Amino acid sequence: MKTSPMTRRTALVLGGAAILTPATGLMHPAQAAGLAPTPTMRGGANNYRPDAPIVDRIGGGGFWMTGTVRRAGDGAPLPGQRIQMWAHTTEGHERDPHSHGATLTDANGVFRLEMPQIVPAFGQAHGHLAYDSGAFKTVFLRPLMARPSDTTLNVDFVLEPA
Repeated sequence: MKTSPMTRRTALVLGGAAILTPATGLMHPAQAAGLAPTPTMRGGANNYRPDAPIVDRIGGGGFWMTGTVRRAGDGAPLPGQRIQMWAHTTEGHERDPHSHGATLTDANGVFRLEMPQIVPAFGQAHGHLAYDSGAFKTVFLRPLMARPSDTTLNVDFVLEPA
């Protein structure tokens, strides 16, 4: 196998996206060593319902919950992880069963689920998300929206082994 010499231009193009192993000259993807796990947020488990069904959409839609799920330490994306969501929306309260649903992450650890527009509850527009199944520690999140008129909320999880 022929390897190209490392030049200043090659190093600039890589921009830290890979690591060159001197002994072999082979390239390896860079890892996010030391990525800390996401802590559970206070109030995140409020109105939680275990085992909410995996759904294509909650209610009539119009609002998107999105995010990524990565492994603590190396930051590798975690495909096939179940993320549950619920909120106070234009179609129901966060305690209502029809306001809950779950989705799975894709091959890149990305999730997306459409739901009705989130509206303020107790003065704050917020969603609830949970990772609650599998080989990683349970995490409950309660992120606030920047503005009640926002139509998306992006939330990232970094999970640590259980």
